[in-house]
Amino acid sequence: MKMIKGYRRSNGKMGIRNHLLIIPTVVCANHVSNRIQQAVPESVAIPHQHGCSQIGDDKERTHKLLVGMGKNPNVGAVLLVSLGCEVIDAKVLKKEIEEIGKPVEWIDIQEAGGSVKAIQKGSELLKQLAVEIAKVPQEDVPLSELILGVKCGGSDATSGLCSNPSLGKAADVLIEQGGTIVMGETTEIIGAEHIVAKTAINEEVANKVYAYVERFEKEVERIGADMRGGNPSPGNIEGGLSTIEEKSLGCISKAGTSPLKDVLPFAEEIPGNGYYFMDSPGNDIECVSGMAAAGVHMVCFTTGRGTPTGNPIIPVIKITGNEMTANRMEDNIDIDTSAVMKGKETLDGAGNRIIETVIKTAQGEQTKAEILGHQEFSISRISISL
Repeated sequence: MKMIKGYRRSNGKMGIRNHLLIIPTVVCANHVSNRIQQAVPESVAIPHQHGCSQIGDDKERTHKLLVGMGKNPNVGAVLLVSLGCEVIDAKVLKKEIEEIGKPVEWIDIQEAGGSVKAIQKGSELLKQLAVEIAKVPQEDVPLSELILGVKCGGSDATSGLCSNPSLGKAADVLIEQGGTIVMGETTEIIGAEHIVAKTAINEEVANKVYAYVERFEKEVERIGADMRGGNPSPGNIEGGLSTIEEKSLGCISKAGTSPLKDVLPFAEEIPGNGYYFMDSPGNDIECVSGMAAAGVHMVCFTTGRGTPTGNPIIPVIKITGNEMTANRMEDNIDIDTSAVMKGKETLDGAGNRIIETVIKTAQGEQTKAEILGHQEFSISRISISL
């Protein structure tokens, strides 16, 4: 069995990174969080625009995403930074993250006496947490414990012909090893949902595929919008993709050939090994953020046009099938599979290269997004603010 390196958490979960994470509970706490992060450079922060004037499902989504980011096994310890009057309850966040045995500290800007004192106090607490998680040893763990997100963005014609099916081959290898893959983007299985449903392990799971697609289509109809021009995007169209159906047929190939075990709500914790689909937006950063909150360890991200985005707590491996993109965006692309397009490499060969990079990344090698400091994070909105 293939082995990787990991940090064993107190709840038994394995992480491939040992991040010190700062979570602002509200947009008003972003500046303080960022200043604390600057004081402790080995930490990462996830500033966002939410946490205030939210209600119902919208508020619950923000809460769920923040808790999930804190619980991700790539995170060793958490510092919560609240303002003191927001709708997101820091006490509840702290309690839920601590339930899995993870060290969590919390500061409140109003109680601390303002920004300057909060930055000073938060920096001191964060340095203490850094010492604590530095004691967690790295150990050999089986590849079967890895949860891999498969994602595409900035797609072009080469995505469906080359990089996505190559990633599908890698996904099959991982599942053969007992691992887990998670595919997202409900918008990008539209027109191919019947193919995804056919891979389901039973009728109940197949019906979930159709239900999530139908819910999205009804919401678009309700607001009187037309998704064309948004998906496929202008860049997708310039890259040779003419319809959402054409895009979707290429999109779904990155999941490989394994049976679909279940369809999960956005940012829902992954329940076991195998292949899962997660209901999520097509927006790249929102989708990857949801995967991170669900407990995914890393993401393989295919792109024909090229995109630099990463994530604060999970490595993002960039894969392209477009030789021009690989050369033009060399700083951002980790794997070039364009040799498949020329008949100089098989899909199996490209898939093996991808899985080798996955293993190296899980053993500590940094992706280009990590090296460049790409730490994009975003929470999707689902209702209006007050």
